[in-house]
Amino acid sequence: MDAVELGLFAGRIGAVCDEMGAVLRRAAFSPNIRDRLDFSCAVFDAEGELAAQAAHIPVHLGSMAYAMRDLVGRTGWAPGDQVVVNDPFLGGTHLPDVTLIAPVFVEGALVAFVASRAHHANIGADAPGSMPLSRTLEEEGVILPPAHLWRGGEREPAPWEAIVAATGGGPEVEGDFAAQASANRAGVARMEALAAELGVEGLGRALDALQDYGERMSRAALAQLPAGAYTFTDYLDDDGAGQTDLPIRVALTIDAEGVAVDLTGTAGQTPGNVNCPLAVAAAAVFYAFRCLMPAGTPACAGAFRPIALHAPEGCLVNARRPAAVAAGNVETSSRLVDAVLGALAEAIPERIPAASQGTMNNVAMGGVGEGAGSGWHYYETLGGGTGAGRDGGGLSGVHSHMTNTLNTPVEALEMAYPLRVAAYRLRRGPGGAGARRGGDGLERTYELRAPARITLLTERRRHAPWGLAGGADGAPGEHRWNDTPLPGKTTFTAAAGDHLTIATPGGGGWGRPAGNNEEP
Repeated sequence: MDAVELGLFAGRIGAVCDEMGAVLRRAAFSPNIRDRLDFSCAVFDAEGELAAQAAHIPVHLGSMAYAMRDLVGRTGWAPGDQVVVNDPFLGGTHLPDVTLIAPVFVEGALVAFVASRAHHANIGADAPGSMPLSRTLEEEGVILPPAHLWRGGEREPAPWEAIVAATGGGPEVEGDFAAQASANRAGVARMEALAAELGVEGLGRALDALQDYGERMSRAALAQLPAGAYTFTDYLDDDGAGQTDLPIRVALTIDAEGVAVDLTGTAGQTPGNVNCPLAVAAAAVFYAFRCLMPAGTPACAGAFRPIALHAPEGCLVNARRPAAVAAGNVETSSRLVDAVLGALAEAIPERIPAASQGTMNNVAMGGVGEGAGSGWHYYETLGGGTGAGRDGGGLSGVHSHMTNTLNTPVEALEMAYPLRVAAYRLRRGPGGAGARRGGDGLERTYELRAPARITLLTERRRHAPWGLAGGADGAPGEHRWNDTPLPGKTTFTAAAGDHLTIATPGGGGWGRPAGNNEEP
């Protein structure tokens, strides 16, 4: 396969993922999937190696790239099958992220897989929004080990009944699962057409060539990094269960063989829910290095071959069952990116920006009590400031790093839930000062139109996003319930008419401000 053919193939297989995402978005019922785009789609080869992904959510796709080979190898497959999984210790991330996997068969041969992963705001936790302040995995919702949800095109009753029993079913639950299944069917059809054109053996050769090309591109990019050992330690504020200042330590060793990432020295797993499985840690590490690669590098497993990862079993980023992980997927992954970038800033300071907001600012809420109108589930992550770099200031009011979602538009939010957005604006001033200023955060105020149970899972409320090269730190985030300040991780019941304000962190600044000649 020559360079032109390989380029065309990479474009075509990437377009399969894009089409899957378009189908999922248009068919989904929930605002979280339909409007916020909290989903991801990917194609894998017959061994479960990532072959292509759309530009969706890094924490979804990096973790699938790490865990998929194991997952598909222990399942029997036939045409028309779709396997469901959300178990974080068997290939998932956290329970709201539900993955559907479908095989692609051509002439009786298994040639590929397609997968869609989407965040379901109701996955059966006691707390509305299914992002509780949990201490065990079982508190976070229904646990779905790998099982056939569709077999030969027909839905299997047992796993579906478990989902309905946990969530209460309803049009939104049914519609979102049907949307994921439809996205997979679209992906299967496109991959079947591609295989029919290239032939089964031709498709296999093209997938192998794509993986090898991704590896070559990755090695060429990593070869530009100066050899050596680099370390950085960053901290989580707390675990929501009394443990504070939890270190995440990254040690990078860069040599001619590639990069070794050692997370020894990271805090042990905690009683709270900031733990994460190793697949989530891998997603954060892969993402950070993917940012250093040329834009044309295929988003495939081959690009990650030169990166070795080690994390001691039982630590915060390689937790053991039944550790609670709801916030690990969103908050700990974000801090791990900061720590990896902090270590890389020691190696290539001119290419690495200051810390971005370092949190997804998770807001989950829903109805309390019985009766009509009490069964709603709202979940959202909020943007903030990104870090400044040598070549420019940070962006304001955007999602960064491990999340790549949109906000829920005010109109969609107010139409779907008993909420009113009383204020929504940029938070002026939290970006760190410097020769290049960090981006500013957001401020969003919700007015409740009905009683609700609210959970906040946030970070960077105590440990500010750091600046670089003499730039100042960004300002931490803060919350208020009416006039009462709230901690970064909390759950409470609010009444109709109450107000909740979320003010998100700014990004760190880069470089000394003009006229400041003092040492940083």
